[in-house]
Amino acid sequence: MRSVFGILTVLFACGMTSCFTGIESTPKISDKDLSRERIVVSDEDKYLADVRPEPFKDWQKGKLFFVTDKRINLALEPTSNPIPDNGDYLAYDHIREVPSLTGTIDTEIILVDSLGREFAHRVNASPDELASRSKVDIPFTIDMSVVDRTKEMLAGKTLYLRTSMWFDREGDAMSGLKYIPVEVIDVEPGNTVYPVKVKFRTKDYPESQPAYVFMSVGDSTKSARNFASLFYFNDPRKRYPQITDENWNYIIHSRVAPYMTREECRLALGSPASIDRHHGTNTYSERWNYENGIYLIFDDGILRNFRK
Repeated sequence: MRSVFGILTVLFACGMTSCFTGIESTPKISDKDLSRERIVVSDEDKYLADVRPEPFKDWQKGKLFFVTDKRINLALEPTSNPIPDNGDYLAYDHIREVPSLTGTIDTEIILVDSLGREFAHRVNASPDELASRSKVDIPFTIDMSVVDRTKEMLAGKTLYLRTSMWFDREGDAMSGLKYIPVEVIDVEPGNTVYPVKVKFRTKDYPESQPAYVFMSVGDSTKSARNFASLFYFNDPRKRYPQITDENWNYIIHSRVAPYMTREECRLALGSPASIDRHHGTNTYSERWNYENGIYLIFDDGILRNFRK
């Protein structure tokens, strides 16, 4: 009886906790859980951080806006003129007071196209209220002062790309390289999400075949595609002298190979969406899962298997 009671006690204990099986599995975790390091603001983080649209009080007649979407008609008062299209430019002309439905004063911002046709964007504020605002947006447009200021700060510079997500002249995605030097040759208006399009060339992509990246400017802490996420000032290769030339070539092509380290794989593919960890009797395994179906399997920090 005492022996039976002992067996039942062990089984009960296993049910309440978990019996040791030689392999311990931990819950799925986010890659954000891996790093508890203090965030350091780099020179790249600070660059372009003060590039913002001009406050309304500084608007001058002729100030240009680039139209990013024909849906701008939703932001304009009804008019008999043709609706501005994507790629058109509108110039600020003047403002006028108009009564609101509640009897207060609203303001119409009058814009003109290249043919002199007028379009009105109504704002629920008086002219004095508008003048006190640090920012006034015209929906579905890009303030060209932002593009011009960015161009002043970037054109002619040699920088090092951090992304392989390139675009061609028509805005179609193309396969690019990362961590390579590029020369910025122009800055153009971008799209509704990213107001700036940086045009560059490399030794493999001359000016006759330029490539582009889309970028945000302003507060660098609020966008995943700001200057710091896209460019380095200095050659990143020098930061990793321990990485072989062969593996660095894999990294700049966004590829991985067996026996690469976790650091090398992170440089090549970026951080995973989640990580599964398993402790064995003699090994420590990790599986890195990416949102596009890619996964990497490491044993003791060395890449052993992957799907890409």
